[in-house]
Amino acid sequence: MSETSIRFEDGSAYERGMGVWSRLTGEVFLDWLTLPQGLRWIDVGCGSGAITELLVQRNAPVEMQGIDPSEAQLAFARTRAGARGAAFRLGDAMALPFDSDHFDAAIMALVIFFVPDPAKGVAEMARVVRPGGTVAAYAWDILGGGFPFALIQAELRAQGINAPLPPSVDASRTEALCGLWAGAGLEAIETREITVQRSFDDFGDFWAASTGTGGMQAALAGMAADDIGRLKARVRARLPADERGRITFGARANAIKGRVPR
Repeated sequence: MSETSIRFEDGSAYERGMGVWSRLTGEVFLDWLTLPQGLRWIDVGCGSGAITELLVQRNAPVEMQGIDPSEAQLAFARTRAGARGAAFRLGDAMALPFDSDHFDAAIMALVIFFVPDPAKGVAEMARVVRPGGTVAAYAWDILGGGFPFALIQAELRAQGINAPLPPSVDASRTEALCGLWAGAGLEAIETREITVQRSFDDFGDFWAASTGTGGMQAALAGMAADDIGRLKARVRARLPADERGRITFGARANAIKGRVPR
């Protein structure tokens, strides 16, 4: 299955599967950025608007722009009551539709590995942020096993099926992120790992949330019902539940921030 088969055309399904994870990680990320209220922000690859909404609620921006290539995701983002005041528009991370030096801060949340040319995407963020402003991102540590759906992917591989990976998966490594930020001329570069945990009511809740969108949906689409049944049984066996049947496990992301030179 090709990498390009990953699509996000259902904002509601994405919200259930990845939006919750994104907010959990985003809370830690925004704490780490320690930026004041009243700034001009751009959320590049805003998707369903999970982090855009979090920024509006926490940082009270004077301007909040969300850019994404999926109109379906943007349509969902526009329904978020907590993101009132944010503008969501169709756009390309490698050609942002804004003047240079316009924003105080630019972020990419779980996006950089989907950008065909990550260096160009980081350069664009740096271009639209004013001197002294912040350019930051976080990405699942996919190659290091930190992806929330890594367990399902491992069991798919055990059955001879490869779930599609993002086209720029190498960009999720901390070393690669540092190279991208330095290559864009950013300074005062810092990195950190972000580890979060999420709980599900039961295995059914976990499975529905984890396989309803993106690469997981694409991988399962071509499988026979019996093969999916075997996959579910293998995954279930590796996810211990508590006495109430709840399942809790963690995920890990690599985060980076830097400053546009004055």
